[in-house]
Amino acid sequence: MAFINEVKKDIDFYHGLSAILKVMKGIAISQFHMFEKRIKTFDKFNEIVEGFLGSVDLERIRHPFINPTSDILGIVAVTSDAGLLGGLNMRIINTALSALTKAKGKLIIVGEKGAVYAREKGVSFVHMEGIKEEYMLSQAIGLRNYIVKEIAKGDLGKVKIIYPRAYSLITQRVENETLLPYGKQGSPHSSRLDLDGFILESSVGEVAEYLVYLWLGKRIYEIFNMSRLSEFAARYTHLEDCTKKIEDLDKKLKFKYFRLQHELTDRGMRELFAARLIYGRKKN
Repeated sequence: MAFINEVKKDIDFYHGLSAILKVMKGIAISQFHMFEKRIKTFDKFNEIVEGFLGSVDLERIRHPFINPTSDILGIVAVTSDAGLLGGLNMRIINTALSALTKAKGKLIIVGEKGAVYAREKGVSFVHMEGIKEEYMLSQAIGLRNYIVKEIAKGDLGKVKIIYPRAYSLITQRVENETLLPYGKQGSPHSSRLDLDGFILESSVGEVAEYLVYLWLGKRIYEIFNMSRLSEFAARYTHLEDCTKKIEDLDKKLKFKYFRLQHELTDRGMRELFAARLIYGRKKN
């Protein structure tokens, strides 16, 4: 009897836990849609930058933003410090480490949990503070300035960024995107402009340098926003997986409970039947 009561207590416990997870999933859904509406895009800026840089011959511009002078690869891994994300951070770090096995490079990790995982792997890296919504722009500018400084010193050439991106609440993947050199992102180029007849106050290289500098900060900020949005999607997915596991466990517990209850009822009937037989024999 004590054992069947323990099973009943387990069933009640998991029912309560399932209710809590339902509330947490609702919160994750609300956070996802609210943040999705707040994400800022810079379509006009992209149009101007890509319009200018796409119309000049980038191969003629001798600048490390466009034509690297170093073969050292910089990998930026954007991880999250939030909880209930499943193996998202692990996938990002593993993707970054896989990229570094193919080329000489430096690992830059955004986020403490990603840094913890990299330390466990025994990997050296540069650590940046995890994304905080209220400081996201300044953090993006800080990362941009660090990358620019390393490129100016010749300690970095090509720079890639690995981050989570949510295409919907239930569809997301780890992206591997080239930040620098500019022009290697696969964006379409317009027809080339012949600038020989123009009087320019600054050289094409200087204009390109400044535009790429602005574009780099803008792009990192966009990626930070997408990573933050992906946190809510990953949390919902993780909670949904937990809910399914609890539902499976609940079915097993209910089956065990009804089996024990049946066995208990069956045993009671057998004992009652045996007692009646014994009682009947004594009367005879």
